[in-house]
Formats: sequence, C-alpha cells, structure tokens
Amino acid sequence: MAGRGLGAAVGGAAAVLVLFLTVPLAALVWRAVGESRGLDAAALRTLRQALGLSLATSATTLAIVVAFGTPLAYLLARRRFRGARLVETLIDLPIVLPPAVAGIALLVAFGRRGIVGRWLEGVGITVGFTTAAVVMAQVFVAVPFFVRAARSGFARIDRDLEDAAADLGATPWRVFATVTLPLARPGLAAGAVLAWARALGEFGATIMFAGNYPGTTQTMPLAIYGRFGAGDLRTALLLSLVLLVVSLAVLLGVRAVGGRVGETAP
Repeated sequence: MAGRGLGAAVGGAAAVLVLFLTVPLAALVWRAVGESRGLDAAALRTLRQALGLSLATSATTLAIVVAFGTPLAYLLARRRFRGARLVETLIDLPIVLPPAVAGIALLVAFGRRGIVGRWLEGVGITVGFTTAAVVMAQVFVAVPFFVRAARSGFARIDRDLEDAAADLGATPWRVFATVTLPLARPGLAAGAVLAWARALGEFGATIMFAGNYPGTTQTMPLAIYGRFGAGDLRTALLLSLVLLVVSLAVLLGVRAVGGRVGETAP
C-alpha cells in the first residue's frame, strides 16, 4: 500500500514537471502555425538572413572548436601536468559565466579600445560588431561543451588497444588516427553536436560584443529579440518555431550519435 502511494506521488510530480515543459512549447507551435499565414516579404527576408547567418557562423564555430578543442581534450584526458586543474577550470568557466559577462569580457579584450583590439585596429583589423565577433562569441561559449565530451571520450578508451597497435609497429600518429580517434568518435560526435547547438542558440555574449545588425551580426536569437521588441510578434513566433525545430533535430542527433549522451555531456 505504501509502495502504491509512493509510486503515485512520484508519478504525479513527474507528470507536473513534464506538463510544465510541454505546455509552453505546444503553445509556441500552435500560435506560430496560426500566425505564419500571410507573412510579408520583410518577415521572410529577416528569416532568410538570420537563419543563413546563424548556420554559417555556427558551422565556422564548430570547425574552430573541433580543430583546437580535440588536441586540448586529448591532453587533458591523457596527461597530468602542472596547471591542469586551472586549465580545466578555465574551460568550464563559460558554462556558469553569465553570457553578458562573457560579452563584456570579449569587448574589453578585442573591441576597438580593448587590450588586443587596439593593436588590431592599428593594423586595420576591426573585430567588434562584425561577423567575426559573432563567431568569437560562439566559440567562447561553445568550447566547454565539446572539450568536456571529447575528454570523456578519450578517457574511456582502453589503453591496451593503443599499446597493441604500437607493438605491431604503428607510429604514434597512426595509432592516434586509426585507433584512438575511432574509439573516441561517440564522445567527439556528441560534443560536436552539443557545441554546435550552443553556438546556434547564443544570444547574450553576441549582442554585447557583436551587436544586432541585420545581415551582419543578427543571428536567429537576436532576430527574435529584435522583432519581439519592435512589436512584431508574428515574425518573432515564426523565427522561434524554426529555431525550435532545429533544436529538436539537434537533440535527436545527439541521441543518434552519442548513444549515452548523459555520460559525455556536461
């Protein structure tokens, strides 16, 4: 009897939380589908520009994160060196750092009057409030998601398999390419998808460091914010629906390539 009561309490609490998460999403889909009829050319142009920019910048961000994050993840998983904990803390910090703080930090570092930005400005390179600034903001917030997942993927590899390949005459580079990377692929893939999703949804750091300029820095989240602030709820709903569909596809991708995402994701 007590077991039934506990089961009912647990099921009821779970149902309330699931319902709480479901109702806003269902309401968004219902309103967006209803409002999407008869959208004007300006709304469709905003959608094309924002979606195109979001996909282009997030793809660039993903390439950068994977290229530089994979060696770092391997190093953290396989080597113990002085300062490793500090490096791990710095990598994880953007996860808990408020996005506005990240944007200000990027601005004072790479803006026109920033520590690095003033030198770049001297040679004719402007970073702040450009498309490059969007990519930099996305990289800053997305790196932890890839590195954490990739590090877990490398750490779970059976070292005996790598040793066996080395004993058979394979060079360290060949062992890494033919044994280590394939075995770590689930973690790398899950981390890449999560990092791409985080880059796609980035808002706070982007608007602080890159601004909200249509066609240049206005990604999908910024376009939603801009259209909603301007009183154009119809366009904001359409953009939100598109981003919701993309986010759902991302989660399905994580389930497909990660298998056990809960162990690799932060």
